[in-house]
Amino acid sequence: MSTIGSFEGFQPVALKPDGDDHPSETDRLPTEEGSSCTNSVASRMARQPSVTEAALYPNPYTPTHCTRKYFVTRPGAIETAREDLENHVAKTMAEVVRGFWLLTEVDHWNNEKERVVAITDNTLLICKYDFIMLSCVQFQRIPLSSIYHICLGKFAFPGTSLDKRQGEGIRVSWGESKEHPILSRWNPWSTEVPYATFTEHPMKNSSEKFSDICKMSAFTAKLVPAVQNAYETSSGSRRGKGVMVSTEPILIETYTGLMSFIGNRNKLGYSLARGSIGF
Repeated sequence: MSTIGSFEGFQPVALKPDGDDHPSETDRLPTEEGSSCTNSVASRMARQPSVTEAALYPNPYTPTHCTRKYFVTRPGAIETAREDLENHVAKTMAEVVRGFWLLTEVDHWNNEKERVVAITDNTLLICKYDFIMLSCVQFQRIPLSSIYHICLGKFAFPGTSLDKRQGEGIRVSWGESKEHPILSRWNPWSTEVPYATFTEHPMKNSSEKFSDICKMSAFTAKLVPAVQNAYETSSGSRRGKGVMVSTEPILIETYTGLMSFIGNRNKLGYSLARGSIGF
């Protein structure tokens, strides 16, 4: 019985796993004598890993599909929030907004909360804004002349705490008493805590626009001179004094942290697309 062809000269080729860019023994084919240098170079280049488009054109911002679930990134949302805040300040306080930021507030139970923060000539405004309905839900007004301490530093927790966070923040303290009331300390919904702690919003790298309004450094650079100016123009007991600015760990006194663990992992403090419910 005759054979159709001969298989002599064929060599078995071992398959390489994905990501293995090193040539195997079977890739090192012998070159005939007299072959040109160009062919040798071309052969080596053919085995080089291809250069990806991301390496040629690096993108410093978060991919669009990762940011769309945050309602604050929807077209016109942050602009509407700023306009609403400026109109409210002009009508109720007869002041002008001097600075506007999108930050994350970390409360005394380590819960993250999306906040719009603004500075006027006399007031620090902390606004809970609903980016789904495009409306302000809650306002907190802190006179700049009542702020006595601005602390910058990394977050710190008790040694036995089960829910810790990394990163840095800024804590703004106000009022006459430096003691945290016990009742408000153990109440996760308390609004009488005499300080506010902020860190950068998750969308700080979504675009150049959000990079500008989510920077803590820009917020701090505006807040400190604003408080100092309020001291100089104030008629209260702090007139002529200076605000204390320090760099030290920011203590968050949570131990079990079950609420913050569930809330922060699911981003419950943000206006976020949660997906469809139903069939």
